[in-house]
Amino acid sequence: MTERFTFTLLAKDGMARRGEISMPRGTIRTPAFMPVGTAGTVKAMYPGQVRELGADIILGNTYHLMLRPGAERVAKLGGLHTFANWPHPILTDSGGFQVMSLAQLRKLNEHGVTFQSHIDGRRYELTPERSVEIQGLLDSDIQMQLDECVGLPTTEKEIERAMNLSLRWAERSKAAFGDQPGKAIFGIVQGGDSPRLRVESAQALKAMDFKGYSIGGLAVGEPQHVMLEMLMVTTPELPEEKPRYLMGVGTPDDILESVARGVDMFDCVMPTRAGRHGLAFTRFGKVNLKNARHAEDHRPLDEASDCPASRDYSRAYLHHLFKANETLAAMLLTWNNLAYYQTLMAGIRASIDEQRFEAFRLATKEGWARGDIPAL
Repeated sequence: MTERFTFTLLAKDGMARRGEISMPRGTIRTPAFMPVGTAGTVKAMYPGQVRELGADIILGNTYHLMLRPGAERVAKLGGLHTFANWPHPILTDSGGFQVMSLAQLRKLNEHGVTFQSHIDGRRYELTPERSVEIQGLLDSDIQMQLDECVGLPTTEKEIERAMNLSLRWAERSKAAFGDQPGKAIFGIVQGGDSPRLRVESAQALKAMDFKGYSIGGLAVGEPQHVMLEMLMVTTPELPEEKPRYLMGVGTPDDILESVARGVDMFDCVMPTRAGRHGLAFTRFGKVNLKNARHAEDHRPLDEASDCPASRDYSRAYLHHLFKANETLAAMLLTWNNLAYYQTLMAGIRASIDEQRFEAFRLATKEGWARGDIPAL
């Protein structure tokens, strides 16, 4: 650990990168998957469990926390680390994506965006400066600039308008953040599905000299191949000596393919949300525990797993829990899914260290393709 925010690139295998982010609250091993703790909790998990699975950092959501319980209240109670009993690094997003996707009656202009809460209809204003202020009150370690994320598909004119606004907001966000040696603010590359705009955005943000760079506006409705094409034109434009974070991504396959294109950090609600709805991620691929075929299947999800949820409960029992609408169902499946994601990340890191990432990528995909072994 260090008193400053630093990123060290330890190994490369093709475009895949292995590194470490060091900061006062801990070290983040990259490539890293950050479990999403939207409202100060990773749903259906104890904080200690999340840590034991191998998570070095979790994500908190500025939009949800500013609405409830309020950033000023969290600050009064000691900051998000104390409030949520997570003494390790926390990354917060800017709130911009949720404003665009969840809030009611939005009005956006150069200054910022005003909106009504989806919870109680109360009116709020979010500007680059206010977003950074909220993230500071939460006391997160890695913060995001406010940006405008447009859904795809849309016109290149609309993408360019939002990208240029996001660049102007990036300058304001960085100025508001100031100099905080133990923390970092990341710029966010926008540009939709336009290679030209992606390159332009990345180059402009690079000139602003952020401590890290996020890639936003992907996994918003476009096919995977479009996302991967945008990564291939974006990551070479970003500084090699700084971390790269692909926001809101994704499936295990998305992560594997994005690591292969030079991405270091990921977050997604998929493993937790899928777990609450009966879908398990395993080295055999996805398993839908709501399916009747599991009703008398005595096998665990993965007898070789180190995770008790994966190893010590039969599929028949997990199927029963979901059919009975028991809370334990969501708890066990979320536990399994986050364990699988962190095991995947550990395997990726080891394979890059050992210069065998491509073999690991292919073997992992072959395991998914073979699928789940039918019940005997």
